[in-house]
Amino acid sequence: MVKKAKQHFEDNPVSLALLALLIGGVCIGTSPIFVRLSEVGPVSSAFWRILLVLPLFYLTMNRAPKAKRKDEITTFVHDSKIMWGLFITGFLFAADLAVWHWALQFTTVANATLLSNLMPIIVAFGAYFIFKERLTKTFYFGLLLALSGAVLLAGGSSGEGQLLGDGLGVVTAVFYGAYLLYVRWLRHMVSTSVILFWSGVVSVVFLLPVAVFTGEVVLPVSTDGWLVLAGLAFFSQFLGQGLITYSLAHLPSAFGAVSLLIQPIVAAAIAWPLFDEVLGASDLLAASIVLAGIVLARLGSVKKPA
Repeated sequence: MVKKAKQHFEDNPVSLALLALLIGGVCIGTSPIFVRLSEVGPVSSAFWRILLVLPLFYLTMNRAPKAKRKDEITTFVHDSKIMWGLFITGFLFAADLAVWHWALQFTTVANATLLSNLMPIIVAFGAYFIFKERLTKTFYFGLLLALSGAVLLAGGSSGEGQLLGDGLGVVTAVFYGAYLLYVRWLRHMVSTSVILFWSGVVSVVFLLPVAVFTGEVVLPVSTDGWLVLAGLAFFSQFLGQGLITYSLAHLPSAFGAVSLLIQPIVAAAIAWPLFDEVLGASDLLAASIVLAGIVLARLGSVKKPA
């Protein structure tokens, strides 16, 4: 049975990419829980999330065959487009994490995660202009539906603080959408580990000064605090981002973003008993509308031009 499954994935790389995409989405869905439990500030959590796994990505990068590593290094050093692409990717991911972790301080885990899931719409528009993936009427209907649900969800937020958190969740979607588009472009030239290592180096360079400048607590004070950061780094960054980045070389841009549909489900399911963040009827209705809109947008954004 195991041999048959292995053979199936070897013969069907798209199936393996889809499996990686789904598992990666589940792993990232745990990240808001770790951030809420963290003893350090939101930007500091993002900093440690990346820094702690850089050695793992470095080791993974150096496990590639020597000839392949040499080719990638030559391409990386002599192609300024790739260098700038890695720099911009690192900046976008740093901005995405910083804004989203801030959002989690003001609004519920479900809201922050759900609103960041408007990202697939950003990806679909980018895929239309950059990769020439045609958008259909179904996509535009899904877009309007998702935006309507987001407005309904934000309208149910209580207080200026939660409204700010919801707004930051939407901003997160823009940064992460742009990040995924750059990742997909880079994946056709360099490996997953190269992207995650070098963009990660850029990200920590941006995140640490921001954490210090804003006066956040940077170092955890207990063993439990370090364990939370280790869990955030391993599950959300190493497994989550690693698997999603791998999958983007084999799946269409817009469809690749489907992994984020799993995140609000995972996050809300854990946050409900852990933080007593009970979803009311209006929240569930708004969430359902957003998810339905994203699904329709996905169905209407994978058609290739004739």
